[in-house]
Formats: sequence, C-alpha cells, structure tokens
Amino acid sequence: MAAIDTDTLPADEAEAFRARCRAFLDDNVDTPDNSAGSEPPDDPDGSVGVAEGKAFQAKLADAGLAGMIHPKEYGGAGLTAAHEKIWREEAAKSPPPTAQLTISHGMCMPMLSEYGTDEQKARFLADNISAKTLWCQMFSEPGAGSDVASLQTRAVLDGDEWTLNGQKVWTTLAHLCDYGVIIARTDPSAPKHRGISMFIVDMNAPGVEIRRIRQIDGGARFNEIFFTDVRIPKSWQLGPLNEGWRLATAMLMYERVAIGTGQTSGIRTPRYDTCVAEAQRRGSHTDPTIRQGLMDLYTREVCMSLVAMRTRAELQAGRTPGPGGSLGKLAGAMAARCYRDLSMRIVGADGQAWAAEGGEEWAMNAIGTLSSGIAGGTNEIQRNIIGDRVLGLPREPSVDKDTPFNDLKVGTQP
Repeated sequence: MAAIDTDTLPADEAEAFRARCRAFLDDNVDTPDNSAGSEPPDDPDGSVGVAEGKAFQAKLADAGLAGMIHPKEYGGAGLTAAHEKIWREEAAKSPPPTAQLTISHGMCMPMLSEYGTDEQKARFLADNISAKTLWCQMFSEPGAGSDVASLQTRAVLDGDEWTLNGQKVWTTLAHLCDYGVIIARTDPSAPKHRGISMFIVDMNAPGVEIRRIRQIDGGARFNEIFFTDVRIPKSWQLGPLNEGWRLATAMLMYERVAIGTGQTSGIRTPRYDTCVAEAQRRGSHTDPTIRQGLMDLYTREVCMSLVAMRTRAELQAGRTPGPGGSLGKLAGAMAARCYRDLSMRIVGADGQAWAAEGGEEWAMNAIGTLSSGIAGGTNEIQRNIIGDRVLGLPREPSVDKDTPFNDLKVGTQP
C-alpha cells in the first residue's frame, strides 16, 4: 500500500500537525491503556471495546485524521506518511481505545486499499476507515490451521454470484462484524495453493451462522462460522481468480505487522512498567531474580518496539510488508511469554489461586498471553518464515506441493 508522499515535512508544518494531534488526543482519550495484559475482564465479548473504538474513530474521521495516507475520495485524510509517523508518535503517549479495530484496520483495510477495485474501494473503504463498519478475517478451518492452504470451504460461480459453503473457526469478533474477508477453494482440481480465491462477505447475509466460542479466561471473542449456500456478488471477488493464496500471504503479512507493531509507534514498555509497579507494591523489587526478570522483559519490549518502528518505516516508505513482519510477531510472542512467567513470580500464590490482591486479573492476563504464540501464525511458523525467507536457509520439503487438491486427504476430505 503506497503512501501518498514520503517526504519529510517542513519543521513548522510538522510541529503544527503534532500540536493538532496532541490536542485531539488530549480531548478524546480518557480510557486506560490495557496493552500490558489480555482483554478487560468486564468486556468478555469485546462489545465494550468495539463501541469505544468506533466512537473514537468516528471523532477521528470528523477531525480529518482517520485513514491518514488514504485518498480523501475514499474517506481518508489524504495526508502523507510523515503525517502518519507524527500521529503514531503522539498516540504512543496517549494510546487510543482502538485495540478492537486492529483486524478491521490493520488487515482488512490494507487489503481493500491494495487489491480492491475502484468500485469496491468506493463502496467499502470510507466506512471501514471511520469504523462505521467492522471487518473480520476468515482463514482458519477445523482441518486447516497452520496449513491454511488445506482449506475446504468452497465457492462455486453461479451466474453473477458465487455460492459459498463451508466452515471457518477462530474468527475474532465475527459476532460484531458487518463484513469479512474470506478465502475459499474455487478450483479443487488445482494444487492446494493454486485453486484459492478471496472474497468479501456480508456477515449478515442469509446462510451465515455464527457460533460463539467461550475461552478458559471467560472471554468470548472467537467464533466458528458456518456458510450454507451463501450468495456473494461476483463483483465482491477480491483480487484475481485463483490467486487467493498470494493475497492471503499478503494479508497474513499485514496481520503480523498489525500484531507486532500495534496501533502506535515509539519505544513502549507497558508490561515492564506494570510488573515494576507491582513488584514495588509487593516489596519484591529488590529480589535479584525478580530484577533480572524485569530487565529481561524490558530488553524484549524495547527490541520489539525497535523492530516495530523499522517495519512501520518500511510501510511508510510505500513497501508492502514482507517476511520481516514475522520478526515483530515472534518478538511479541516471546515478550508475552516472559511477561507471563515474571508476573506469576511477582504475584505468587494469589495468581495461581485466582485469589486476593487482584490475583484473578493477573491470572487471566497470564492465560491470555498464551494466544500470542498462536494468533497470526504459531511461533514455529514464524521461525520457518524467518529461516526461509529472511535468512535464506533451505526450505522444509513439501511432498504435496504439486498434487491436485482433490487427491489429498485433508480435513474431512476422504
């Protein structure tokens, strides 16, 4: 997704825009930043966070600051990458309540912008940018998790419409979304990576059934979705026919950038700050092993921030995210694991028993971090991508690369 302009702003213009961003954030950010933990315990299905994010984004759009580098004719601000950089720097100081918009804005929006037709962008992009509509991503299936290319959901062309049948799972916030981006098999006679296409789906269309999945921490943000003869307009095909795997790979790169870099920029150490405050409160900050753990976490979060800043700089220079996005994603997952272990050492038995001294919240935060090593691709997948596409190491063998999908035994396919 190329930025409109990547030139550095004149000093006076940059300072004026920074003041404008600062004033907006001062007037509109009054919710606490929750990036140190998992999901708020009082918002199990994400609806509160979504409502807050939508309200904030509507104000941002009214102020001419939403969709910073997107053209005005598609609902964007029509500004430059330099403007976006300033916004992210200021937003890092007062993080806005937009965490629940990450998939809609960090993954679906870039795909619409980069691969959507002029008609699709005119219809969908402005409402996405302003968060009038919320979008989800539908890739994983019960028999196609890490090996997404083994998906069995099928789309068959019938005149001017596609007929969609199949199932998706682990779809975040689907129960609150208006639209989704889905990949489905359109040529089962082709090898599994070559017969997939990408579509836009109305989540309220007849034949779409959304079932909630409740997690161990009490959250209910994930869903499984069943599609029964769902009709999709032919014009809602996103990108070329049977090139869905290439688009899915691009979307996964955007996903890893969104997860690995967050909504803001700059050096941020929220989990370290949280753990330091709790260790000081409990008097364990002088324990040498706790201090060592704190410095380990601090180092990881600083490194994660630096990787995120580099990735964002590449995006602002107009480059589509590449395999380097896996570095930030993996760094975030490793920082989350470090935080989980350290926080339980600091809180002690209260966290293990979900007891007094806020133990339940700390326990849920710890449980929530487990998803960091799965969402957006497992740590093992990230290491494979980094080894293969960043370091240039030999690829793992793929015995079914050229085998027609119909001949494979995958999922429920005999």
